Amino acid sequence: MTTYPIRIGVQLQPQHADYAQIRDAVRRAEDLGVDVVFNWDHFFPLYGEADGKHFECWTMLGALAEQTSRVEIGALVTCNSYRNPELLADMARTVDHISDGRLILGIGSGWFKRDYDEYGYDFGTAGSRLDDLGAALPRIEARLAQLNPAPTRDIPVLIGGGGERKTLRHVAQHADIWHTFVSGDELRHKVEVLHGHCAAVGRDPSEIEISASVNGDEPPQPQVAGEELRALGATLFTFSAGGPDFDIERVGPWLAWRDEVNAG
Repeated sequence: MTTYPIRIGVQLQPQHADYAQIRDAVRRAEDLGVDVVFNWDHFFPLYGEADGKHFECWTMLGALAEQTSRVEIGALVTCNSYRNPELLADMARTVDHISDGRLILGIGSGWFKRDYDEYGYDFGTAGSRLDDLGAALPRIEARLAQLNPAPTRDIPVLIGGGGERKTLRHVAQHADIWHTFVSGDELRHKVEVLHGHCAAVGRDPSEIEISASVNGDEPPQPQVAGEELRALGATLFTFSAGGPDFDIERVGPWLAWRDEVNAG
């Protein structure tokens, strides 16, 4: 049975900020001791001024790979619809090398209609986008196996979302990490569903790390909220921070809790 240490992530939302402010936030996150720095894969802000400042995801990941030396990096999450699967595999392999093996390939089916409409992608339906994701994942895996040079490691695949019929089946078949936005009884139920999909495909569910979002202006105390999520199997806890200020110092109590639990 695989066991995972407690890890703390920060999603730096690349909106409403100049790039210098994003660069500074990444530096602060690594200096604080955060384990993973995520961005997201959109073309416009998701909240605040709809036409506010915004930057592209994967170009930024290449820069973060050069800027940082310790933290893992990735998108929470890449939209499968925006790039050919073979191209995405090659991009991931390249950032993997630039970062000396610190990339997490976060991916999902996509949902933000404005991105699709303004950049000329077919929005389809939630079901068709999930089917497209299911078709893309084996292509990504196959291309990663063919590239020269090969990735520096088996790049961890993170799948975000909670759809019980399709998303969690994709997680069981392809993911190393499952990212969820739910907690409590809802998370308990979805973990049971995921275990059912794992049994159907012959996968040990302990091979899949559970990542959970921990949001709010005043994050809950880790000794309560963290332990509750941990009891349900979560070990990676991710906070979001938006520009221009990128308030990440609030994760301090969670970093201390991580160190205490891991020293355990």
